[in-house]
Amino acid sequence: MNILYCGDIGISRGVLVSILSLIRNGRKKYDDEAQRMIEDESETVPVYHIYIMTIRYVGVEPFTAQTAEFLDKLVKKTNPKSFVKLIDATDVFVKNLPKKNMGSYFTPCSMLRLYLDKIPELAKLERILYLDYDVVCRGSIKNYYEMDLDEVEAAGVLDIYGRRFYHYHGLFKQDYMNSGVMLFNIPECIRSGMFERAVALCARRWMMLADQAALNKAISKRKIVDRRYNEQEERPRRDTVLHHFSNNFKFWPYFHVQKVKPFEVDKIHEVLKITEYDDILMEYDKLKNKL
Repeated sequence: MNILYCGDIGISRGVLVSILSLIRNGRKKYDDEAQRMIEDESETVPVYHIYIMTIRYVGVEPFTAQTAEFLDKLVKKTNPKSFVKLIDATDVFVKNLPKKNMGSYFTPCSMLRLYLDKIPELAKLERILYLDYDVVCRGSIKNYYEMDLDEVEAAGVLDIYGRRFYHYHGLFKQDYMNSGVMLFNIPECIRSGMFERAVALCARRWMMLADQAALNKAISKRKIVDRRYNEQEERPRRDTVLHHFSNNFKFWPYFHVQKVKPFEVDKIHEVLKITEYDDILMEYDKLKNKL
């Protein structure tokens, strides 16, 4: 399974937690009777081909080769066929700058997945699953990854907030997907010019959530999947496969944005009251200084 992360050095801790969750929980499946995720020993150990896109640019400290090498050794301990590879996308980024969104709330690296078609090693793949650095895996992603994508550019989950305004029953004709977890059918995206449209949008029009807005505008053929593959609520449900620690709006006792990331152990316990990731976080705590 091809997995993609994009970012600078700031995503290192999140990627470590995310990868640990993939290799620890990759064979778990939801059991209706037990009502929880259970290890399926009949499943083979997943093979993950993990790519990390980064850039060397003004104001950006790139994801390091040293960290990528450490993560590569980590995944190979579980399956020697797995790997982690760092991809420097500086050249294609500089040649196709998202000019209107360079100073957005998020770093320029948030838009790197829009350049997939311009990276030969990635452009030749059949499909790739993009994950934000704050996504934790709770079970097997096989069914999602291997789903039918015939004539579909991307498959994802409705955005937790955008679905209330952009759903096809709402103001716009297209469902509004959250971009933190997206499965791309690369040949179809290249054939349709989807990535080129998204990059062009970022170059000429300022958007509050540049990468997510550009993808939702550029993708013309999408498939909406069940929320368990991108659970954006602060607490996962029993059948949640991918838990996305996205920002949440809080209105009590005052309006504020609650930000808790998977590697913020104290906040995970004290704010969210979540303990089910403790095995992963204990391993993370032992390894984080090696990044």
